[in-house]
Amino acid sequence: MADDGVELLRAARRERRAIPQLSDSMSLDLESAYEVQRAQRADFGDLIGWKLGVTSRGKQQQVGVDAPIYGFLAAEHVLDVGEPLDTSRHISPRCEPEIVFVMGQHLAGAHVTATEVLAATAGVAVGIEVLDSRYTDYRFTMPDVVADNASAGRYVVGSPVPLAGIDLRLVGVVLEHNGDVVATASGAASLGHPAAAVAWLVRALAAHDEGLRAGDVILSGGLTAAVPVTAGDVVVATIDRLGSLELAVR
Repeated sequence: MADDGVELLRAARRERRAIPQLSDSMSLDLESAYEVQRAQRADFGDLIGWKLGVTSRGKQQQVGVDAPIYGFLAAEHVLDVGEPLDTSRHISPRCEPEIVFVMGQHLAGAHVTATEVLAATAGVAVGIEVLDSRYTDYRFTMPDVVADNASAGRYVVGSPVPLAGIDLRLVGVVLEHNGDVVATASGAASLGHPAAAVAWLVRALAAHDEGLRAGDVILSGGLTAAVPVTAGDVVVATIDRLGSLELAVR
């Protein structure tokens, strides 16, 4: 049945069409969902990083889970700064602000802490992630979204800055959509500290003998609700000490 899920998601991605959630037609738990996700990696070539989802405690309580989820990032997920988002490549894009970690050292292990994450980080940056669920109307269970690579679409990252003197828990976050402030948050929205979210990721990857490599890009989790976008929109993410980033949609 996992193979069926892989093929359904591949077709949805290739044809840019939404499908019913996999759990409507097959048995799917988190373990089998990650198997479906891993089976799709070969479609994307070399991995260049990872993304976290469901990192807010409130969201976890809302959906009935006690931990985040993760997905992988590859070159085709990257948008360059200034490059517009082409909606024709997506099904139903939504944007959210992210604190992005750029790793300076390899990091792996089942007991990695947030302190170790910070020590291994080369820099942090403001980012905008474009979510794009392959499921109709974003209706899914947690195993469904894991199988769909945590709704990975595209992402854009600003210029990394050194961590020295920055408390990522306390940085303010503002998301603007067409000139209107639509959401605000702080870095603490991601598991209390974005580095704690990245540490969770490292521990989760250790179960599969994987880890983070120097140069990997880590999206540490959406800090606000994601805003749907259509052609003509402009989204701006601003994070204290990290700067602002604009994404135009066409």
